Amino acid sequence: MRELHHFIGGKKVMGTSGRFADAYQPMTGEIISQVPLANSAEVRAAVLNAKAAQPAWAAVNPQRRARVMMKFLELMTRENEALAELLAREHGKTIADAKGDIQRGVEVVEFAAGIPHLMKGEFTDGAGPGIDIYSMRQALGVVAGITPFNFPAMIPMWKFAPAIACGNAFILKPSERDPGVPLRLAELMIEAGLPAGILNVVNGDKESVDALLDDPDIAAIGFVGSTPIAQYIYGRAAATGKRVQCFGGAKNHMVIMPDADMKQAVDGLMGAGYGSAGERCMAISVAVPVGEGTAEELMRHLIPRVESLKIGPSTDSSADFGPLVTGAHLQKVRDYVDIGVTEGAKLCVDGRGFKMQGYENGFYLGGCLFDHVTKDMRIYKEEIFGPVLSVVRAQNYEEALALCNDHEYGNGVAIYTRDGDAARDFTSRVQVGMVGVNVPIPVPLAYHGFGGWKKSIFGDLNQHGPDSIRFYTKTKTVTSRWSSGIKDGASFIMPTMG
Repeated sequence: MRELHHFIGGKKVMGTSGRFADAYQPMTGEIISQVPLANSAEVRAAVLNAKAAQPAWAAVNPQRRARVMMKFLELMTRENEALAELLAREHGKTIADAKGDIQRGVEVVEFAAGIPHLMKGEFTDGAGPGIDIYSMRQALGVVAGITPFNFPAMIPMWKFAPAIACGNAFILKPSERDPGVPLRLAELMIEAGLPAGILNVVNGDKESVDALLDDPDIAAIGFVGSTPIAQYIYGRAAATGKRVQCFGGAKNHMVIMPDADMKQAVDGLMGAGYGSAGERCMAISVAVPVGEGTAEELMRHLIPRVESLKIGPSTDSSADFGPLVTGAHLQKVRDYVDIGVTEGAKLCVDGRGFKMQGYENGFYLGGCLFDHVTKDMRIYKEEIFGPVLSVVRAQNYEEALALCNDHEYGNGVAIYTRDGDAARDFTSRVQVGMVGVNVPIPVPLAYHGFGGWKKSIFGDLNQHGPDSIRFYTKTKTVTSRWSSGIKDGASFIMPTMG
């Protein structure tokens, strides 16, 4: 078993708090490392280190900052296989899925490499007699990100790449369940030419999170995780005057219209519902067939597909998905399946008894499929975050739309249909932040914003895309006039440009 470290000031720093968390290899159930849990003093040391380094980095011109990002992209290509294997070993997702995790993060780094263009301000020549007005975007200073276990490569890059490209210093607090990849990303950023102290990684739990939220030198903080914690972080950080961007839970629906291509819809449901063992905030966890005929046809196709899912260790290239992240999370998902049965939903495929031969101590769960789920059931209302799909039958389109709109979460949604009018009406009226039309997981590309609605988000700005540049910068507007355009005498009226 190895002892991990923090990464502060461009180097590995051993923990001093004396507190540790166990990190597991989900496919075997073995403890593979101990993660140091930083105390408030360790967090403060990282912030002070970042604060000292940030002004010089902000003074580096955007083109040179972009070159660091481009060099980092080269290193990510070199390290792709090793990073994917490390990610799969700590998280449990398959290596192929791990590569997808990395790639979606890399795409945001590619976007951030365009920072010379993205940070351009505006200019008005001759706004008044001899007066010019222009705006500029400037870095906030020291910013922080708290990222979840389910995307240990993608979401850290979503956070630190635009923040650092804008000239900020960044404190990353990754999940203590799988911090190996975030630590390695920080090392690669240093190798790419990032000055020491601009990207720091501090492992920890609630104590370190609270220290970040309360630190007076942190100007902004971002979070991805569950809604209760997102709401807590948003409230506590905003109370100290920070800019805050928090993304919470989800309960994503897929509406299947009677005219849908059923094969496409089932393929979409299988990948979106069971990929990565359902541990995705954009996973489809609710299928909504419209009409009894559609529902019956869907179940005829869906049941045998779920029964034939191949679950395996992360190293099995033929596996559809691997184990869940921890034993505690496995038990939580099993408990939800128990609740669904108790509530009266029909469990058509029961994966609770699945055991992986040769990996009996791993955190495996087979695919589970419920039919006749109703909107008053806990398995419908609450986020399960596992390989569990619920089918809620709607009698007509309006009922299906209402299910999506009335749910407290509004992260992602999809509709499968051949009818352009239905699709257009749905995209206009559905109260959800990201919408797919015949696309099961509507995660936008890096140059568009990622963000939900309702209790899936706390804050005004989305992740990546133009919103990320807005979030990590502040705008300064300058109105200038030179002596040749100044008339003698004081003016006591509100200035105008006419």
